[in-house]
Amino acid sequence: MTHKVKCADCPLRGLEHFAPFSAEELEVTQRFKAGELTIDPQKTILREGAKAAQLYTVLSGMGVRYKTLSNGRRQVINFIFPGDFIGLQGSVMEEMQQSVESTTDMLFCVFDRASLWQFIKASPERSFDLTWAAAVDEHLVAEALTTVGQQTAESRIAWALVRLSERAERVGLSSGPDETPLPFRQQDLADAMGLSLVHTNKTLRRLLERGYARWSDGVLTVTDRRGLRAAAGLAVDDETMPTRRPLI
Repeated sequence: MTHKVKCADCPLRGLEHFAPFSAEELEVTQRFKAGELTIDPQKTILREGAKAAQLYTVLSGMGVRYKTLSNGRRQVINFIFPGDFIGLQGSVMEEMQQSVESTTDMLFCVFDRASLWQFIKASPERSFDLTWAAAVDEHLVAEALTTVGQQTAESRIAWALVRLSERAERVGLSSGPDETPLPFRQQDLADAMGLSLVHTNKTLRRLLERGYARWSDGVLTVTDRRGLRAAAGLAVDDETMPTRRPLI
């Protein structure tokens, strides 16, 4: 396992979305880091029921976090973006309760689970950042659950497109005004929003035909953000996510 990117040179640190490190926090994090890992698309990084020996921060690439039901169906819990910290659940609960799979090529910063307690003792400020990250994950899951449980199919899909585009923009993935990568499959969207693939396809087509957005070749272009947010049941100026978040 190599160290190609030093924490001081992390490309994510320059993004406004992430809070700055102090020199001490940077040093503690660098000591905590064990190396880096590259994963090909459609590979399982963390598996439900497994004991996770390592923790990861996504340096680049995108993926999905999901839970497998007894009938073999899959519920997507969240979508994974650069800057996300994953595997903490396995450290607290001894084994993973969900799986994480890569959608694209992914690069991870790797941290040894056995060093977590030492990391927390060495920097209480960074341990609070772990708590913050867990709280934000809980918020995202709660918002998604509310959407799936109380909204129409059209509002669910519109909400997913809004939130996915916002998250991509915040971590510097936008390639132009309102244009962001969306490499996920329609099946991933269906599994996240509690819909069949056929229902998802028809609902998505209606939203696109109204001119709210275009989604082709893995790129989402939002052409009418106001209209898409209205379809999602979101206020035009709605902002529930903190503008800056810690980076582990």
